[in-house]
Amino acid sequence: MQILLACVISVLIGALPFGLWVGLLKGVDIRTLGSKNIGATNVLRVLGPAAGLIVFALDTVKGAAGILLAVVLLLPGLDFPWRVLIGFCAVLGHTFSPFLRFKGGKGVATTLGVLLALSWPVGLIALGVWMLVVLLSRYVSLASIAAGLSLPIASWFVMPAPDRGWMVGLTVVITALVIIKHRDNLARLLAGTEAKFGQRVAAPTEETGHDA
Repeated sequence: MQILLACVISVLIGALPFGLWVGLLKGVDIRTLGSKNIGATNVLRVLGPAAGLIVFALDTVKGAAGILLAVVLLLPGLDFPWRVLIGFCAVLGHTFSPFLRFKGGKGVATTLGVLLALSWPVGLIALGVWMLVVLLSRYVSLASIAAGLSLPIASWFVMPAPDRGWMVGLTVVITALVIIKHRDNLARLLAGTEAKFGQRVAAPTEETGHDA
């Protein structure tokens, strides 16, 4: 029952739509602008770096929160496979949020939080790959997919033998989910129409009469 409770809590924390809420605080429904995604990249594109960084940080924290709460408050000494399950629940909550009729973000920042809570070296490797690809290509979507593809490899070499299989399994599933959620981005990349990192989308203003 405690593990089930931890999974439910992780789903609900992961489902918190921080991107939507930050946009609404600024009078904008982020789901109607840019890529219409609630993730940090679209928030940055529409509302600027400060808002994008806030959403990225909050989405990352919520990925780690369910695992940390379970280990600290509910189940000290929780075995690694159960931590993996609880972390995956956070990613599912973010990508299929019950607060948004089971729609949500693409899970990249939330996955980073899960990885940092499970194995910070794997998380840092993924972040490094993401940053390198963004620097070279300026495509966040391509960087997210590349970081996802690096996860099973990093997990295989970094994780100790007892936990390796569980971490590789988790990262394979998450990578598949990330690629599926980025299928529209892949189509735009192939068509040469994908927005690059730093490109802005004008948020509606009172003067234009487009009230979010």
